Amino acid sequence: MRQLLFERGWEVTQSTLSRDMRDLRLARVATAGGARYTSADSTPASEGRAILAEILPQFFARLDTVRELIVVRTKIAGAQPIAEAIDSEDSPDILGTIAGENTILIICRSDAARERVSRRLLSLSRR
Repeated sequence: MRQLLFERGWEVTQSTLSRDMRDLRLARVATAGGARYTSADSTPASEGRAILAEILPQFFARLDTVRELIVVRTKIAGAQPIAEAIDSEDSPDILGTIAGENTILIICRSDAARERVSRRLLSLSRR
């Protein structure tokens, strides 16, 4: 991306580019056609499941649960795009998410819902 910007007359350092991408909440995802950058904010709901399946394995670190809550730890800058992808799925098991830089709090409707969501996230994270 830095090279493309340079070719268009923008000279930026890699650290500035990385910081700007984090601020814009862009995530690099690997696809069958090569790497691409995506913003979960602009993802149509119909693509939410595909986006989550693409980015979760790349950013996932670990998952912990208690009662109706799930705490997902991610690599730096992974929490926001993952939380947006989770929210875009509009799951009946999830009341909502709160995301920071590398941590997501998922609030589920019940213990049973928490179990279903946890199993799914762990399964997707291993792809």
